[in-house]
Amino acid sequence: MYLRPTDLMAALMALKGRSLSILAGGTDFYPAHVERPLPDDVLDITALPGMRGVREESTAYRIGALTTWSELLAAPLPSLFDGLKLAAREVGGRQVQNAGTLAGNLCNASPAADGIPALLTLDAEIELSSCDGNRLIPLSAFLLGNRRTARRADELVTAILVPRRGPGARATFCKLGTRRYLVISIVIVAATLEAGADGTVERVAIAVGACSEIAQRLAGLEARVVGKPSTRALADLPRHEDLAPLSPISDIRGSEEYRRDAVLTLLRRALVELTRE
Repeated sequence: MYLRPTDLMAALMALKGRSLSILAGGTDFYPAHVERPLPDDVLDITALPGMRGVREESTAYRIGALTTWSELLAAPLPSLFDGLKLAAREVGGRQVQNAGTLAGNLCNASPAADGIPALLTLDAEIELSSCDGNRLIPLSAFLLGNRRTARRADELVTAILVPRRGPGARATFCKLGTRRYLVISIVIVAATLEAGADGTVERVAIAVGACSEIAQRLAGLEARVVGKPSTRALADLPRHEDLAPLSPISDIRGSEEYRRDAVLTLLRRALVELTRE
């Protein structure tokens, strides 16, 4: 059965008490089912109103769950979103960016998903809706493992919320792959930084993807960066001990040792970029 409701409550009622595969952009859904029978009936949510675009609210930016990567790139957003926009340019090709949604990228929960590290550094929260109401959970709690999330079977992701920051907040994104475009990540680094009036770092967030089952924030490195002058000298701070939260694997794209060395290189590049005048 194929369902395409035009009302959010109708979609939530359909999810209540039955197993449905949710279809948004389809850029992960379709490849996963080529020449294979669908395990469940399909709930196509692309006709639901009010779930596209980015809206600035009093305390946060609200990104509708059906917002595509191309729509994010076109949105007039502050420099805080520069890292997420850089990630958006790396999500497949133009066709995938035009169809794929931010929420779909999160729900697919790939360890190498390009958008997740950038959203982690933005302290993003996930809005989940069901017939019983809405709940908000941090992205770090939403992601449970490879292809696993905290979304219940009767829930839809309806929005991603990003807290507002000061006008001086900056962000960046670095990705290493076997070629420049259309490639699964070997290592991803995303970072955001805010400096105070005295030029010292007041807040920093640093996340690494494709090096563990779930993208990870590097809390130890963040703690050592805060309070330091916001200069290129920050690039000297990353060290191997900071990578303790990571668990990179060895595969056809790179060894564990290669990934660890690559992470340090990308961390240094990111910190240089964030302190560039």
